[in-house]
Amino acid sequence: MEMINAIGRRKASVARVYLTQGTGIMVVNGKSMEEYFPVIHTQFNLVDPMRTVGVEGVYDIKVNVNGGGFKGQAEAVRLAISRALVKIDEENRKPLKEKKYLMRDSRVVERKKYGKPKARKSFQFSKR
Repeated sequence: MEMINAIGRRKASVARVYLTQGTGIMVVNGKSMEEYFPVIHTQFNLVDPMRTVGVEGVYDIKVNVNGGGFKGQAEAVRLAISRALVKIDEENRKPLKEKKYLMRDSRVVERKKYGKPKARKSFQFSKR
C-alpha cells in the first residue's frame, strides 16, 4: 500500500495526515501522540475512527497540524484520519458517517463588533 494523505480542518486548525501500512504508531508534529496531546480523552478522539472501523494498530500515521488550540487541532486530526480511512476503503464510510466523524464542524469564533465589549455582549443599560 502506498501513502494515503488527507486534510482536516476545525476552527483555525489545519491537519495533514499521511497513512502507511505499519504497526499503529502515531506521530504528531515530530512527537508521539501521547506527548503532543497529553489529555487522555483527546487521545481517545484521535484513535476512535480507527477503533470504529476496526483497523487499530494496522496503519502508521504521520500528522502535521498547525493553528488553533489543542481541541481544534485534535478534531482536525480526527476528521483527516476519517477521510483517509474512507480513501483506503469505501466500506468504512457508513460507520464513520454514523458517528459524524466525516462532518466538517464549521463553527468559528464570531468577530468582535465596535462599540461592544465582546461579539454580542453590551454594556449595562441605565435608564436614568
